[in-house]
Amino acid sequence: MTTSSNSSNPSQAQTSGMWGGRFSEATDAFVAEFTASVQFDQRFYKQDIAGSIAHATMLAKVGVLTEQERDDIINGLNTIQAEIEAGQFEWRIDLEDVHMNIESRLTQRIGITGKKLHTGRSRNDQVATDIRLYVRDEIDAILELLKKLQKGILSIAAQNTHTIMPGFTHLQTAQPVTFGHHLLAWFEMLVRDSERLIDCRKRTNRMPLGSAALAGTTYPIDRAFTAELLGFEAVSENSLDAVSDRDFGIEFNAAASLIMMHLSRMSEELILWTSAQFKFVNIPDRFCTGSSIMPQKKNPDVPELVRGKTGRVYGDLMSLLTLMKGQPLAYNKDNQEDKEPLFDAIDTVRGSLMAFADMIPALVPNIDIMREAALRGFSTATDLADYLVKNGVAFRDAHEIVGKAVALGVQESKDLSELTLEQLQQFSDLIQADVFEKALTLEASVNARNHIGGTAPAQVEAAIERAHARLEKLYAQ
Repeated sequence: MTTSSNSSNPSQAQTSGMWGGRFSEATDAFVAEFTASVQFDQRFYKQDIAGSIAHATMLAKVGVLTEQERDDIINGLNTIQAEIEAGQFEWRIDLEDVHMNIESRLTQRIGITGKKLHTGRSRNDQVATDIRLYVRDEIDAILELLKKLQKGILSIAAQNTHTIMPGFTHLQTAQPVTFGHHLLAWFEMLVRDSERLIDCRKRTNRMPLGSAALAGTTYPIDRAFTAELLGFEAVSENSLDAVSDRDFGIEFNAAASLIMMHLSRMSEELILWTSAQFKFVNIPDRFCTGSSIMPQKKNPDVPELVRGKTGRVYGDLMSLLTLMKGQPLAYNKDNQEDKEPLFDAIDTVRGSLMAFADMIPALVPNIDIMREAALRGFSTATDLADYLVKNGVAFRDAHEIVGKAVALGVQESKDLSELTLEQLQQFSDLIQADVFEKALTLEASVNARNHIGGTAPAQVEAAIERAHARLEKLYAQ
């Protein structure tokens, strides 16, 4: 696609034929380019054309346009869409935005009938409609990516219901967990992200068209009919609000920020896990890069880049919040700045999810290394305390007993399971030989958490089964 602009000489700038009747001199060429949005809003040409086709169809239904005029407009718009998609459309900065570029081309193609398309609407409700249609479409695409990633997580979790690894708090070894259980924590984060997007879609899917500039229109429009044609669930109830608020975009960027926050947390764990110090998992080479100077390096670039991109999505959210906070009703030119932060958040989230949806199912866990790590750091200490409690010791007393046993283990560089029964019994004679089987093995520890939400392999398997059913229900909405 090509872009033409006015000459840098202000005297050569042309007054817009779309609104120039009021003006006595041409717009300065720099001002025309500075205030234009076509450089970035051309990306929702499909939504603009769909909205115009629905609007023309409605105008014919209520008798404002003839059927022939409607057909000429629709045929002209379809031809223009084909030109755009073939890269044959000339985007002109002097026509300001996607709406006027398409309308101008339509008038070139079908004559005066093209000028009738804008009857009963304004660019204010037109752009508000276009952007809602665009966000709605992008939410649907992002939900598909989330679903793919969620299923990928369930797939690798199902392969690792018995794989034991250390669970951490404060990045210190805490208790043994199964790798499948850890992955299901990622799954839960992303399910909530999907729920937020589905909820956001409901508020996005309300039609502003018919609000005109700010007060509605005198033409006998049928907004419910237009909404039905465009797949909107409802029409906006107040024309002032409909053309001027962008809270649905803010809500989307907030949901996008939470998605990126979760992906960033996952990224941080992957970056740690793939390091030589952890070696918990391997990321396939196709998701990594090397070093220009150190031949041994394999860098986890995808997780690192996603972690870095999270900040820009946070910035996009703050941009929209700041954009809206000082605007009086109704529409203001400020709102031209709503698109780029929204587009950037959409592009960033989609790219990040695409990368993760392919990468996560391809992870290869180093099962033996994970298990060995779980044996370090006294991860079964809480199990020993629970063992004592079940034998009649108050928990606080059991806590102190185990703390002394851990201190001995630190002194001798041994795990609790490596201490002798005699060494353990010096802290409590309630500790018997069965302690090794019931409390101090990794398998005993994870199997003991045998309740909904626990890390026991049986519970993880059941949770995965429930998760698949939850996804079916969630995405059937």
